[in-house]
Amino acid sequence: MSFPRAFVDPSSIAVVGATEDRAKWGYWLATGALAGTDRRQVWLVNRRAAQVLGQPCRPTVGDLPETPDLVALCVPPQHVLPVVRDALAKGCRAFLSITAGLGADEAELAALLSESVARMIGPNSLGLFNASTQLRLVWGNFTPGSLAIVSQSGQLGSEIAGLGARAGLGVSRFYSVGNQLDVGAADILESLVADEHTTTVALYLESFADGTRIVAALEALHRAGKHALVLTTGASEGSRRLARSHTGSMTSALDVVDAACRAAGALRVASPRELVDAARVLDAIAPPDGRRVAIISDSGGQGGIAADLAADRGLRAPVFTDGLQTVLRALLPAAAAVSNPVDLAGAGEADLQVYAQVVELVAASGEVDSVVLSGYLGCYGEDSPSLVDAESAVIDRLGRRHRTDAAHVPLIVHSMSAASPAIARLREHRVPVFDTIDAALGALGHVSRLGGQPRPAPTTVQTEAAVPGPGYWAARTFLTALGIAMPEARRVTDAAGFAAACSSLRPPLVLKAGWIEHKSEHQAVRTGLGPETAAAAFREMYERLGPGEYVVEEQDTRPGVVEMLIGGRRDRDFGPTVAVGHGGVHAELWRDVSVELAPVDRRTAAGMLDRLRSRRLLDGWRGQPAVDVEALIDAIVAVSEAIAAAPGVADIEVNPIRVGAEGALAVDALVVSGAAAVVPETTGATGHRETTEEQEISREHVH
Repeated sequence: MSFPRAFVDPSSIAVVGATEDRAKWGYWLATGALAGTDRRQVWLVNRRAAQVLGQPCRPTVGDLPETPDLVALCVPPQHVLPVVRDALAKGCRAFLSITAGLGADEAELAALLSESVARMIGPNSLGLFNASTQLRLVWGNFTPGSLAIVSQSGQLGSEIAGLGARAGLGVSRFYSVGNQLDVGAADILESLVADEHTTTVALYLESFADGTRIVAALEALHRAGKHALVLTTGASEGSRRLARSHTGSMTSALDVVDAACRAAGALRVASPRELVDAARVLDAIAPPDGRRVAIISDSGGQGGIAADLAADRGLRAPVFTDGLQTVLRALLPAAAAVSNPVDLAGAGEADLQVYAQVVELVAASGEVDSVVLSGYLGCYGEDSPSLVDAESAVIDRLGRRHRTDAAHVPLIVHSMSAASPAIARLREHRVPVFDTIDAALGALGHVSRLGGQPRPAPTTVQTEAAVPGPGYWAARTFLTALGIAMPEARRVTDAAGFAAACSSLRPPLVLKAGWIEHKSEHQAVRTGLGPETAAAAFREMYERLGPGEYVVEEQDTRPGVVEMLIGGRRDRDFGPTVAVGHGGVHAELWRDVSVELAPVDRRTAAGMLDRLRSRRLLDGWRGQPAVDVEALIDAIVAVSEAIAAAPGVADIEVNPIRVGAEGALAVDALVVSGAAAVVPETTGATGHRETTEEQEISREHVH
């Protein structure tokens, strides 16, 4: 169903539960609706009052003279279903429900809406707001601006709006989706793609039940030139998926959300403050083209702290070329540092124009993607009134450069002053300015990750390999069909078959109980077997574990190999994913894994390897030879395409895949079919649900 225009610019509104009590939701919805009466008809409904806020009231929606385009509900839980039935009979098809705590009535309400082809935001919504259409059905007041907020937690969405207002960042639209009984976050994100008043979207969700559609909507926002900032929960053990494989137990829901954000060109942040800091930078500048940053300060200490923080946030302060250092040295005192960070060494106090001169020189050098100016600028006029004009002239010069060149090499300012006239002047020029260096570099580090396009999503290659049955031999067959190399092997069920297999294979040999998933933990694998030891090893394992499908393989004895793991999983919310990491029996100890939505192309697979702490092992470590990274990339791509193309497969794990100078060899594997997968419940999608015994809903009962 399409997203109704009634949630964007309704022609008329009925507020059911309107009241004059400022402690009640009915007051805020009524006053907000009445503020838009020059654009639309507003009716107030209260069965116990003839008049509210100087306006006449009707007892029920059915008593209204016309059918309202949008009905806002703030009545006790037991009255929601009767009011909706009454409104549907009147012909209403769009609802906003503030009320929470519907209990069993929620399922009946969902069915009623579906049967009537009606839409609802909520229940348990904090309301909605659209600055461009004078639509305000929310607790409190918002400052108009360019930030759209879509939040599963209404109160957290309000916090983002409040932080934004204090930072000079206003709201274009606000939607608290609440329990998402009908209208979900994806519906609203899709509606924002064409909204000319929105440049940045803030999304807070506690669950991603419509994950693939949300990713598509975020990608559409990116293509439309809008930035999406995502805030969520999910770092807990309870968020983990499909932990039957090592890979599944080593990744969290946040890993998959991050992968989804990368695929969509969105950015996940950790807190409302981080979100607002990034949003106000994006309100003023385009994301830098890269992570190279110039740090300019009038204090060596502040410059050093800034350099450390920049590195911690994924930025790089490259050493300037000799040519640029020579130019800077001619401008600055002999004591100045000019390699990056730049320490002005008192030059700013001697001539305030030096601040602008150095910024201009460095920004025009082609050696950096952004500039951070840190220190005392912004305090001169505040502390010494005689310097107001000189400082203002410098700020105007920086502002002119910002307007003409911010899209190429943007400037971020950290000032020791939080609210001087000079700071206000910087903001008038739309130069992002912060009163702490960690906030400045944190915001820059975030927005630098938004440069460029979302990672490409290659066309899925359909695999001809059928969904395998249980056991290691079936997994081997599945993987070899994908082109992943595995050791020569034989399948055996008894001692005679084992002896025949040993005679046809090259020792040393490996013996495995093929039906056991994690063989090391159950002593279901023996390595290094030769003619003298093989028979006894098989006899001991058979007597201990019983009859079954055993596999005997040639052991990989190549020197200088690196053990890695590759995993493909079907995430409950986002669909197929692929992971790669440091493998072997210690994989869960190191927990060094990177994740992407599947399928991936070779460039994305290479990027996954580059994010690993263990990446240097592949290039040769302590005299070891470099290994065949291209063969490992081939295997990552193959697993990603298989998990994306075979919906009957829930989990693929290749661990370890031994990568040497002459190729990659998978020596153990697990493939789990969809029917065998155990998928625990995700974080609840309903958020907070409160009930009240009062006849009207008060602010404290909606979160």
